[in-house]
Formats: sequence, C-alpha cells, structure tokens
Amino acid sequence: MSTREQAAARPSKLPLRPQDEAECRRCGVHCDKVVYPGACVERGCPFLYTIQEFGHTYVGCMHNIFDVEIDFDLLRAAESSRVGFGAIKAIAPPLPLCRVEVEPCYESRSEELGCINPEFHELPVGEPSFRVFARIAS
Repeated sequence: MSTREQAAARPSKLPLRPQDEAECRRCGVHCDKVVYPGACVERGCPFLYTIQEFGHTYVGCMHNIFDVEIDFDLLRAAESSRVGFGAIKAIAPPLPLCRVEVEPCYESRSEELGCINPEFHELPVGEPSFRVFARIAS
C-alpha cells in the first residue's frame, strides 16, 4: 500500500469549524457544497464581476467561491428555462448571501449512524452556530 493510499484510508481529524469547508471526505459518501451562480445574479451579489473577452461577457466571483467564469448570456438563457442553470462546486467557504446546498455523491455508502461530520451540513447564516447533541439531566 502506497503512502497516498494509507493517508486516504486513515480517517482524518475533524477540523475546528467543519461548516467552513467546501467538501467533506471523512466517510465514503463524499459531500460537496455547491452554489448557484444564477442566484448570485438574481440577488445582485456585490461580489460578482464581469469581463469582456472574445465578444462575450463573462461573470465570476471575486471571492472565488466558484472558480469559473460563466458566459453571462448563456447563464441568463439557462435561468429563463424551467430547469435553470444549476449548481457549481464551491471551492471556498460560501458567504451568507450565497444560495448554497450540500450535495452527497455516494449516498448508498452512508453509515448506520448517519453523517460522522454533521456540522459540515450547517450552511452559512452570518453568525457562528452550534448544535446540541445531548443534554445531561442533573
């Protein structure tokens, strides 16, 4: 077994703030946070930028929450359709104004007890949050 395979097989420590991560690979499910660029346009996000190249206008995110530049005309056309443009994998922690969801890749691999990193599913709300798992009666 190579060093890389050993590192992948060994469970990693949970980070201090797992909800700030853009992906979770701590179990076999492999969850990713995704953002909706159409919602950025719809909400008038102040962090969208535009560039003009090759006769087209492209939009992107100043915070690099998604790391692609999208043809604005194609984005608008897709958003006007029934299915919309869809989501893009977030590569940085989303901001509270982002429309963000968690997408699991291999749900059939989930464990009996559920997610081993439930804080990852907490979406940004502008303030730090916490979850109570148990109460101790006195």
